Amino acid sequence: MRPPMRIAVPKETVAGERRVAIVPESVKRLRAKKIEVSVEAGAGVGSLFSDEDYRALGARIDVSRQTLFADADAVVQIRPPSESEVGQLREGSAIVSLLYPLVSPALVRLLASRNITAFAADMIPRTTLAQMMDVLSSQATATGYEAVIMAAAALPKFFPMLMTAAGTIAPARVLVIGAGVAGLQAIGTARRLGAVVEAFDVRRVVKEQVESLGAKFVEVDVEDAQGAGGYAKELGEDAKRKQAEVLAHHAAGADVVICTALIPGRRAPVLLTAPMVKAMRAGSVVVDLAAEQQGNCELTKPGETVVEHGVTIIGVTDTASRLSTHASQMYSRNMEKLLFHLTSDGAFKLDMKEEITAGTMITHGGQIVHAKVKEIAGPTSVPAPGAAS
Repeated sequence: MRPPMRIAVPKETVAGERRVAIVPESVKRLRAKKIEVSVEAGAGVGSLFSDEDYRALGARIDVSRQTLFADADAVVQIRPPSESEVGQLREGSAIVSLLYPLVSPALVRLLASRNITAFAADMIPRTTLAQMMDVLSSQATATGYEAVIMAAAALPKFFPMLMTAAGTIAPARVLVIGAGVAGLQAIGTARRLGAVVEAFDVRRVVKEQVESLGAKFVEVDVEDAQGAGGYAKELGEDAKRKQAEVLAHHAAGADVVICTALIPGRRAPVLLTAPMVKAMRAGSVVVDLAAEQQGNCELTKPGETVVEHGVTIIGVTDTASRLSTHASQMYSRNMEKLLFHLTSDGAFKLDMKEEITAGTMITHGGQIVHAKVKEIAGPTSVPAPGAAS
């Protein structure tokens, strides 16, 4: 009889990363589907999950990575693997993680050369069936909330309007750029803290959602930029000019600007220019959630908090990690659903005609199998005995 499939959950190695890909509560459900779980010692500590929590639900705890990966059919983690981490993977095994393959061709080619079947969690299609697997949305919920908390801590003002014996304190004014999952969560959180909120997005379809949260939708007379999969597409030059004029006006009146705009596979669009920041009031705050893709603000320094023209610009790249317990729980539930979809009776069942498999599987059998990624990374030809199947 074939032994149950085994997944390995390593401790994240990126500096400051406190999340873990699989939390203890998921172990029981995975084992019920014939998926055994090995966890690197201490992997869950940053999210407040002890090794004993995992053991109690049937996970195996491994002290060394060599032992962890030795019999793993698949490695499940959050951050993309480094070159050295790819070298530790057992040839013919699989990895499921964020990969950003459209902007990481060297990593994709390396995974193919090592005969690793790689699934990019960030490439899960935005369909009804895949909603419960959508890690980008679940983690954006955390980042949108945390962005407002960071802004409130950095702003030398109250967020809500206050009626005091010393007079009335006006509420903070918040501008949210981008009304995707992170932006909508930021709007809701800022409103709950009592701020007056405006939001801008090039997709008119989100206007109703913005207004339902009690924010004002900032209108710009340009083409609708609703793209494939619900993402925004890039605007033309004339539309960008009109957009910049409107954003400059609204940013100048804001105490806080929260930037969330991303274009899949591309550098984040620069929407808040240096002159716009210079025109903001001293003491204002910019939180740039696009910092990991170089930022929506021209003055953002990824991974740093800087002050320019009296404005605090927060470019942290570990926003979701700051809410590690709940962010890990959401990511883990996403992974459960994805693994259940990709496996049957404790083994991978890979059907490239099926939308979710085709959308997430980047390399397999020593080849780059995702058509769009192959265009960028180029073809790879490597013998592939023993590939995950």
